[in-house]
Amino acid sequence: MKTNEIENYLDYLFPNPVCELNYNKDYELLIAIVLSAQSTDKRVNSVTPLIFNKYKSLEELKEASLSDLEEIIRPVGSFRKKAAYIKEIARIISEECAGKVPTDREKLSTFPGVGRKTINVFLSEFYQIPAIAVDTHVERVSKRLGLAKNKDNVLEIELKLQKKFKKEVWAKRHLQMVLFGRYYCKAIKPSCYDCQLINICKEKKKNI
Repeated sequence: MKTNEIENYLDYLFPNPVCELNYNKDYELLIAIVLSAQSTDKRVNSVTPLIFNKYKSLEELKEASLSDLEEIIRPVGSFRKKAAYIKEIARIISEECAGKVPTDREKLSTFPGVGRKTINVFLSEFYQIPAIAVDTHVERVSKRLGLAKNKDNVLEIELKLQKKFKKEVWAKRHLQMVLFGRYYCKAIKPSCYDCQLINICKEKKKNI
């Protein structure tokens, strides 16, 4: 019953949720997700047009100046490491994947800077493959609403959410929980007073 209540409210708030990262091509989305680690979609969206307007293909991107990339992506943080990731990701896709980001999880996991969360976000967004990515927002919302325990790690949370939600809505629920955590159930000063899920929130006493 609690899960139904959560789903109904998420559908009410975000009937048609969309990924807030801007992209036009498969590799642009993958790189944007990698850049979003420990950053915000807004910051990432401010730098990705600069990257992809300057380097218009995988071939150009893999040959890009590392210092130029570092300067462009400096606002997103960890810019030296992420710049190296971008070049190597572009090289792998161009030389080993025929210019197309693969759907194979094992292959994707060999890309630098690409972990389980990134793979789940990419596959569900670009290829509509059912997946639930657990980022900081999804983790926080899951624990506050009792969908997971406070001690659960991200993989345990992911597996629990897969059981609670129907497979055909995994991608939608992921996006809804991200948006709910980003704009309502925030880490600091969450909007509890007008939240219809306050009755099941584990932290309601702390935040009201």
